[in-house]
Amino acid sequence: MQHPHSNCMSEMPPSIKWCIRRAVCLSFILALIPRTRGSTLNCHKMCICASNIVSCSKMNLTMVPSDLPNYTAVLDISFNEITGLRAQWTKHKLPKLHNLLLSHNGLSFLSSEAFVFVKQLRFLDLSSNNLRQLDEFIFEPLTHLEVLLLYNNHISQIDRTAFTGLSSLQKLYLSQNLVSRFPLELLKDKSRLDKLSLLDLSSNRIKVLPIHDLQALPAWIKNGLYFHNNSLICDCELYSLMAHWYIRRLNSALDFKDDHTCVHPGPDKRVLRLYDLNTHMNCSTFKETDEEAYLDQTLTLSCDTRHRDMLKTWMLPGNILLSPGNNHSAVVLSDGSLEIKSIRPEDSGVYTCFAVSEYLNETLYVVVKVHNFTLNGNGDSLNTAYTTLVGCLASVVLVLIYLYLTPCRCFCCPDQGKSKNHHEDSIHSSMLSATPTHDDMATKAELNRHVAFIDPKDLQGQNGKVNPNGEEEVDEEAMQGKGKRKKSVADSISSVFSDTPIVV
Repeated sequence: MQHPHSNCMSEMPPSIKWCIRRAVCLSFILALIPRTRGSTLNCHKMCICASNIVSCSKMNLTMVPSDLPNYTAVLDISFNEITGLRAQWTKHKLPKLHNLLLSHNGLSFLSSEAFVFVKQLRFLDLSSNNLRQLDEFIFEPLTHLEVLLLYNNHISQIDRTAFTGLSSLQKLYLSQNLVSRFPLELLKDKSRLDKLSLLDLSSNRIKVLPIHDLQALPAWIKNGLYFHNNSLICDCELYSLMAHWYIRRLNSALDFKDDHTCVHPGPDKRVLRLYDLNTHMNCSTFKETDEEAYLDQTLTLSCDTRHRDMLKTWMLPGNILLSPGNNHSAVVLSDGSLEIKSIRPEDSGVYTCFAVSEYLNETLYVVVKVHNFTLNGNGDSLNTAYTTLVGCLASVVLVLIYLYLTPCRCFCCPDQGKSKNHHEDSIHSSMLSATPTHDDMATKAELNRHVAFIDPKDLQGQNGKVNPNGEEEVDEEAMQGKGKRKKSVADSISSVFSDTPIVV
C-alpha cells in the first residue's frame, strides 16, 4: 500500500521537489553546526545553566551571549575569543550579577562604559588577557567590587585615576605585567583605597620603591604588599625594610623569601638575594628601636597588628593589666593605641599589646625609655655646657697670652746685662765676705735706689740667728791654723743671703 505523501510528491513538479529537498538538507546542516555567535542565550546548546550560574566557558565565543537572565549571579565566559568588552555587551541591567569571569580571552579593549549595567559586581576576573593599559576612571562604576584580577596581562601604563571609585576593593592582583612605577596613590593620600589589604605587584619591572612611604604604612597593609621578582636596585635601605618585615613575620616577607631578589648597582649587574645584602654590601643588621620620650611629654604607642579590626588590650610595665580607672595617665584610644600623658621616668619599661580576633591573636611588645629631663631642659643643659666650654677655652687662651706674650723686662733696660754680671760677682763675693764691696755700692748708687745693708755684727747670732746656747762656738779647726771662726748653726739660713740688699 502506498503512502499518501508519496503520491503528493510524485504529483509535484520537479522544480518544487528540488527546493524542498534543498531546504531540508540546509536545516539539517545548520542543526549540526554549534551556535558560536553571541545571539540569544541557549542554555541547552551554548552554555551550562545551573540555577543562577551561567557558564559559557570554552565555547569559542567571540561575543558575550545576549539576553542573559536577570537572575544571573555568576557569569563565566572564560577561555573564549572575546577581544573587546564594549558598552553594549549586555542589553539590560544585571542587578544580581556579582561574579564575572573573563580570563583567557585575548581581551585587549575595555570600554569606559563596559561596567555601567553591572554595578553590583564583587568579583571581576580579567586575568591572562592582552590588556596593555588602564585608562582613567575605567572601574569607577564598580563601587561594590572587592576582588579584581588583572595578573598575566601586558599592562605597562596605569592612569592614576584608573582605580578611583573602588571604595570596597580589598584585593588587587597586578602581578606578571610590565608595570615600572609603584602605584603609591593606592595606599596613601586622598586617592588611597581604604579597604585594600592585598596588593600584588610581583613579577613586574619596578626598580625603585618609595621606602620611607612604605615604612610609614600600618602593618596590616604591609602584610599583604607583595613585590618580589622585580628589578629592584640593591641598597641597604631596601634591606632594612625587608629585614624589619621579616622580624615582624609579615606574610609578604615570609611567603616568598627566596624570590626577594635585587640587582647589584655595580657594572656586573649581579642578581642577589635581598636578605643576603648584609654580607654582599655590608648592610647593618636591623634592630627594633625603643620609643624615647622626655618628662611631661604625651606619648602614643601604636599596637600595629598584621590584621585589621582586632580587639586590643594593654599591659603596663610590671605586668599590670590596664583597665578603666586603675591608671589616670594611660588611656586606650579608639584605634587601640595607648596614650600616656605627662610621662615620668617610672613609666619606662616594656608595654605589651594583646590583639585578639575571631580567628587570630597577636602579641606586640614596645620598649619605652623616658629621659629624666624635659625636652626644653635638654636644650638648656646643652646651652650651659656649651657656654662652660667656651669659658674654659677663653681662660686657657688668656693664660697662654700672659705666659708667652707679655713684654720681656730684659729689653727695657739696656744695662741690665752688665749689672747682671756685676751682681753675680757680688753674690760670689758675699760668700767670702760678709761686707759689701765698694764696686757693688757704686753700682747700686748708679741705679739711684736707696739700699740698706745689715751689719752682721748687730745680729745676736750667726747669720742673724740667735744661738740657743747663748754662747758662740769656736771652730776647733780654725783655732789650730787660721784663727778663730764661728761655727754656723746647721739649720740657719745660708750666708749667701746675709748681705742681700733690701730695697727701701
